[in-house]
Amino acid sequence: MGNLLVNIRDQKFLLYEQFNIESLFKESKFEEYSKEVMDNVFNEAEKMAVRVIAPTRKAGDKEGCTLKDGQVFVPDCYHDASKKFSEAGWSSACADPEAGGQGMPNVLHKACCELFGSAHYAFSLYQFASSGAANLIENYGTETQKVKYMYNMRSYKWGGTQCMTESNAGSDVGALSTTAKRLPDGKFSISGTKIFISEGDHNLTPNIIHTVLARIEGDPQGTKGLSMFIVPKIRVNEDGSLGEPNDVKPLKVEEKMGFHGNGTCILSFGEEGNCIGELLGEERAGIKIMFGLINEQRLYSALHGLSHASGAYEQSVKYAKERIQSALVSKKPIPNPKPVPIIQHPDVRYTLTWMKSYLEGIRALTYLTALCTDMTAVSKQEKERAKWNGLLDLLTPVCKAFSSDRAMEICSAAMDIHGGYGYMSEYPIEQYLRDAKIACIYEGTNGIQAFDLVWRKMDRNEGEYMRILLGFIEDTIKTSKNIEKLKAFGSYLQDATLEFTQLTEQMRKWKNENDYIIPILYAKPYLTIFGDLIVGWLLMQAAEIAINKLNVIYAEAGVEKAEMKQMELAKERTDVAFYQGKVASAMFFISNVLPTVKTRCESIMRGDKSAINLNEESFGYWF
Repeated sequence: MGNLLVNIRDQKFLLYEQFNIESLFKESKFEEYSKEVMDNVFNEAEKMAVRVIAPTRKAGDKEGCTLKDGQVFVPDCYHDASKKFSEAGWSSACADPEAGGQGMPNVLHKACCELFGSAHYAFSLYQFASSGAANLIENYGTETQKVKYMYNMRSYKWGGTQCMTESNAGSDVGALSTTAKRLPDGKFSISGTKIFISEGDHNLTPNIIHTVLARIEGDPQGTKGLSMFIVPKIRVNEDGSLGEPNDVKPLKVEEKMGFHGNGTCILSFGEEGNCIGELLGEERAGIKIMFGLINEQRLYSALHGLSHASGAYEQSVKYAKERIQSALVSKKPIPNPKPVPIIQHPDVRYTLTWMKSYLEGIRALTYLTALCTDMTAVSKQEKERAKWNGLLDLLTPVCKAFSSDRAMEICSAAMDIHGGYGYMSEYPIEQYLRDAKIACIYEGTNGIQAFDLVWRKMDRNEGEYMRILLGFIEDTIKTSKNIEKLKAFGSYLQDATLEFTQLTEQMRKWKNENDYIIPILYAKPYLTIFGDLIVGWLLMQAAEIAINKLNVIYAEAGVEKAEMKQMELAKERTDVAFYQGKVASAMFFISNVLPTVKTRCESIMRGDKSAINLNEESFGYWF
């Protein structure tokens, strides 16, 4: 089945050939999975994405969500699609079977979610978010709470949300003012208002289970005083039936730049003093519980960006092959020059190659981050578990921020490829661009991710996990030097790694010498450099695999030393074209992006404080 959403061949390359996911199937946790099962999963995921979800994208964006008589109504086309999606089991695919899931490896699930998200992320997020809320109840809830709420959320019989943000408490979550007052029966009266709540209210399910961050009356200010609560839209009776409304009301559907098909709401809890919540986990453990969810949601944010970038790129390749415009530039006069497909023009070719290399890079980064969770789950030794969990912590802020930022640039480049048509709603690019931006902002802005990296994750366990990751990169550099075609590119990767390592040491010195403002000031450029280095490494690793595969194919075809015949072979065989494309992505990226690492590192190493020293009045806003 062909689609204009995601290159499934590249997804399978990552899972089967680069990350060797089949090694997971040797572990008892995933023993029911095999390559054949995975292929079937991909086939079903593609059908769901193309036939069920994709048709909701344009209609859902145009119709949007509306608030009427205290109820948010989603686009009409969502109802049938949501039913088919949940009945197929996708809403709980990677949850533990004992918790109502199918036990799918996280990395495989996220690959499927890329397909769903590229088809229409605003629709898919309804069930992604509900799954996240269900995970909180699975990890921190009592057995009674699991029976009462979790299983219905897993099947998407009921929806679920995470309610944290308030108008006075965005990134500074400790400043929130929502309160929880103890009741005689051990429950709590919840009072407060939350904003920017994705799918905060809708008519897809008869009940929505909100997980709400609040402060119990008398508990300390700041994050240490926060607790997490389960607050259903409709109260649930002891026998599991639905009872009375729980004084949870949508006040407004937020009017947004994009993501119109997702009912992002302002929610009021306890406006009439009659909102009842149950404590989730221990008192004053809210921030710990929240971060257990936030890290998972940050991976979804990376996936959000990746999904839109993927769809925008695939559409751009199709358009560039079909759009006939202008003859090729030539120094010599050409009689009766004919216009050609724009993919033949150098600028378009450069832009598409740039898009391709970054897209493949952030896909690899996102899947690698997801794989870390699977490796943590199957590792039998404590030291091995700690390693993969440490790498997950290190990679998560980079994955979220870097992938979503690059995705926006890829979507913007896609609009450039389409020219004026890209700006028109007739084509999907303008919606991809609008819908992609929120991934840079929610679940912690990308500036917050960069701060998290330099302030916490960079030095976690005295920098051990950073050293492990850089060791992986060094291993790839060593193997590249044994491949003639990659020797020079291995040197570029090595130079970039050395520059980044030196910069990291300098960042640590600044922190230790109490000149900590510099690492904070340059946190985002540092994260971007780190992301480029990781992408360069993963693309180089892919190129090594691709060249080895190509060498076998060339030998069998008898064209080992005939480059022109190798290129001709790519026109006949899709596997050759694919592997050649993987090599080209790596060469382009390492040649054009990694050499800039040196100058960017040098710029930060100067430690310029102009941005800090600049008088606030100098920024403007004059009368």
